[in-house]
Amino acid sequence: MSNAFVARMTITLDDATPVVSRVIEVPLGIRLDRLHSVFQAALAWTDSHLWELTFGHTGFGIHDPSYGFDGPLNAHKTTLAQALEGMRGKTFRYLYDFGDTWEHSVKIQGIAPADPHGSYPRLLDATGMRPPEDSGGPWGYVEKLEALADPAHEHHEEVLDALGDDHDPNAKPNIDMIHDSFAALAKKWAPRTRKAKKATSTPHSIGAYR
Repeated sequence: MSNAFVARMTITLDDATPVVSRVIEVPLGIRLDRLHSVFQAALAWTDSHLWELTFGHTGFGIHDPSYGFDGPLNAHKTTLAQALEGMRGKTFRYLYDFGDTWEHSVKIQGIAPADPHGSYPRLLDATGMRPPEDSGGPWGYVEKLEALADPAHEHHEEVLDALGDDHDPNAKPNIDMIHDSFAALAKKWAPRTRKAKKATSTPHSIGAYR
């Protein structure tokens, strides 16, 4: 994806212990639905739930006419640059999974010219492994960890089956997997070059210009 400028940002999973955050760069002109895909890849979420990006008081997500005027605006038709216009602060919100309510704070660290030889999105730093999907949100996950650590807990066996006996909340993120996911997105979104059509002629067409 080509763009003259990139936005450097830090996305942090709210109320997560240990801290889960990523520092990334994306084209300033990226569509918001694609920014959602970048966040999913950065945190290794499975993109299996609803989501919404909120800039100030304006939300963007999957367009659904049945919501009427109460639903989010179409993320497919808005770029990051457009969404940031008129914002007083440098932080916006990203919500993933309306049931578990995984809230993320996204802070713009700066805008800079894009590297003409670089590929975007780009991962600069990664801290912490995000919790498992469908683990009850930040507070539900904490309760599961407590049950997992206490063999006498009434829900220990249930959580053990759900998380596994080798679950480590302090595990490090898979950096190589994030780089590979970002490279796949960059390739998918790269502008396609049009192949020149070969000129063809027939005796009839040649004769018409004699």
